[in-house]
Amino acid sequence: MTAVFPQKPEDLNCANLTQLLQTAYPKAKVVDFTMTESKTFEAGSNEVSTACRVGLDVELAGENVESIHRRWVIKMCRPDLGDIPLYENEVNFYTRLRPEIEIETPACFGGVYDASERSFGIAMEDMRLRNVDFTNVTSDVSLAHMKSLLSLLATLHAQYWESPRFATDLSWLQPHTAGPIYTLFNHPGMVPAMIAQEIEANQFKRELVEGAGQTSDGLYREFRKLQQHQSMLPQTLCHGDTHIGNCYSLPDGRAGLLDWQLMARGYCLHDVTYALMTGLSVGARRKHEGELLAYYRQQLEENGVASVPDADTVWLEYRRAAIWGVYIGWLTTPISNYGWDITVNNHIRLLTAYRDLECSAVLADLPDAAAF
Repeated sequence: MTAVFPQKPEDLNCANLTQLLQTAYPKAKVVDFTMTESKTFEAGSNEVSTACRVGLDVELAGENVESIHRRWVIKMCRPDLGDIPLYENEVNFYTRLRPEIEIETPACFGGVYDASERSFGIAMEDMRLRNVDFTNVTSDVSLAHMKSLLSLLATLHAQYWESPRFATDLSWLQPHTAGPIYTLFNHPGMVPAMIAQEIEANQFKRELVEGAGQTSDGLYREFRKLQQHQSMLPQTLCHGDTHIGNCYSLPDGRAGLLDWQLMARGYCLHDVTYALMTGLSVGARRKHEGELLAYYRQQLEENGVASVPDADTVWLEYRRAAIWGVYIGWLTTPISNYGWDITVNNHIRLLTAYRDLECSAVLADLPDAAAF
């Protein structure tokens, strides 16, 4: 019987690390390791994650181990959160899709998920060894970096653009309108209830929402409208959570993407909109969003997409897509997770874009989603 991957860093051993490794390298094993760090990312740390992360230096033996890094970062469950659907989704990305995707994202050396025991593990390269720059909303993000990120997204989206595989070997890939992550974000008693509480408890959130002429209930209806509408547009593989804090920059200037827990089958502007609206200051977005959307369309064409949406459609869907970043992206997030500057600046950028682009007006003519 296969051993269950542990829930606690102190329970890691060579046997369960070998189990993890052999999902990707069946004839390799971990013969020794040293734990270099362990982070639980609990609330109040200003650096929160839904997973705990452990740094390891590993010694390996067996076949085909030459290409495997010896410095790992292990993502594990946070037992206090229980079994959340994001865990299985990220394991599926790294074990089932990462080997075939040709974009800049961390290498993976194995992944396991066990729903019955509420445990998961992913072994990844430690990106710090490549001297990457981890960005966030307070970073000075250049247009060159944004173009590199858009090129990466266009490459990803083009590879799976209206793929027939969504009906065959990729049928397991969750859309934005069904599955456990959909339930988490849409059930009135789950994330929507958290958002309503955040708006009520935090004056800056409440006044930004009021300044946009909205309420938590109104934003919820618009968010659900958007998801239903986007499900009828050309589908591709989306990263799903492209706020600028999930991006990084290599020393040569190329952009990369971290944290694939919200990977989904969806519409391309879901990713593009969230990246632009969090990655650029209000002034820079207003000045450059048009040229950057044109650049993204050009990159889709260069990557072989024959049915690239026209410029007017891209502009319209960009305006509509602003609601996701506002509602799910950051109204969910307590200040204690990332601190005041990161949290408030994301809210300001997203709700300003929502107002600037008259997001509510361009969602008004879409039909309401069916009751959950």
